[in-house]
Amino acid sequence: MSKKAVVLVSGGLDSTTVLAIARSEGYDCYTISFDYGQRHRAELLAAERTAAAHGSLEHKVVKLDLRSIGGSALTDDRIDVPEEESEGVPVTYVPARNTVFLSIALGWAEVLGAEDIFIGVNAVDFSGYPDCRPEYIAAFETMANLATRVGTEGGHLSIRTPLIDLTKGETIRQGLALGVDYALTVSCYQADEDGRACGRCDSCRLRRQGFVQAGVADPTRYRV
Repeated sequence: MSKKAVVLVSGGLDSTTVLAIARSEGYDCYTISFDYGQRHRAELLAAERTAAAHGSLEHKVVKLDLRSIGGSALTDDRIDVPEEESEGVPVTYVPARNTVFLSIALGWAEVLGAEDIFIGVNAVDFSGYPDCRPEYIAAFETMANLATRVGTEGGHLSIRTPLIDLTKGETIRQGLALGVDYALTVSCYQADEDGRACGRCDSCRLRRQGFVQAGVADPTRYRV
């Protein structure tokens, strides 16, 4: 029997690479994105493109309203997206986002009979988000196995994070080896309606550095 996985995809560089990795490991992939009130919809369109390009058997978009609680530059237009490096947890951190997303992905995994959930978190080239750290992932996996039928009936749910120890350059090189077309992806926190990146936010900076590290041309479409 084929093995199933739920893969969280945002339309960005990391999650697209993770989807390609899951497919290369022989998983039947079911992809999930979240329309949570983020600043732009370009990433949702990119997620649909990348899911289709990498053979997702079903792509689901779950609508949430994280704007109702705000607290992030990505869900509150009164908070500007920073264009300079900062110390500590940045204002682009969305409170509890990965916990909410992983919980919904966990529910779908139970319905599908999938015991693996893939997410593109990274603890090396990241923006200081607390829910991208290995100890957070380990804690969520423990909780998942305590809180689900499969976990209490002899199975085991795994939260797979193949990029967690990689630099952005290493991620890009691995993705290219698996046939990822990064021109399909959108990583910018404030992309325009056509998916063109600002070139100034933290996400753009890390992405651009990654292509330099990888020694390959950057296919990102920038507004400036």
